[in-house]
Amino acid sequence: MFMKNLGIAILLSGFLASCSQFTDRHIEYQQETPVSFPVITALGVAPISAQQGSNDTQRMLLAMRASKLEAYRELAERVYGQRIDSQNTLHAMVAQNDVLEASVQGVIRGARVVKSYAVEDTYVTELELDFAEVYATLQNIQPKQSIRSVRYLL
Repeated sequence: MFMKNLGIAILLSGFLASCSQFTDRHIEYQQETPVSFPVITALGVAPISAQQGSNDTQRMLLAMRASKLEAYRELAERVYGQRIDSQNTLHAMVAQNDVLEASVQGVIRGARVVKSYAVEDTYVTELELDFAEVYATLQNIQPKQSIRSVRYLL
């Protein structure tokens, strides 16, 4: 019985000693700011006459939306990269079937429309992504910090 109580006492003192490691120090953090912030641009285009609208105004609005989405897709490609999947089939050393798929996935925050205009039968949207603004937005959500100093309290 004495050995059992002694074992429990040693176990509890071990737990208390390990917990005190977290309460006997003060950690001071500092913000980490990147050296430079690039600005990237993207261009999205869409044909106006190929849109499925019932009149010219509707086709123009759909082309505006399509060109903006195309510009966002291009920004996502530049930020996150593009995934390429390919399948090739050969028969007697002659290519029979060649399938190529490309996809991109990501979230673009902070992009702004620089220009949006029509050129003949094409609608063009220019987007800009300033990483200084992206950094400021992300600092509000998840600040990037490093340890500045650690003081141990006695």
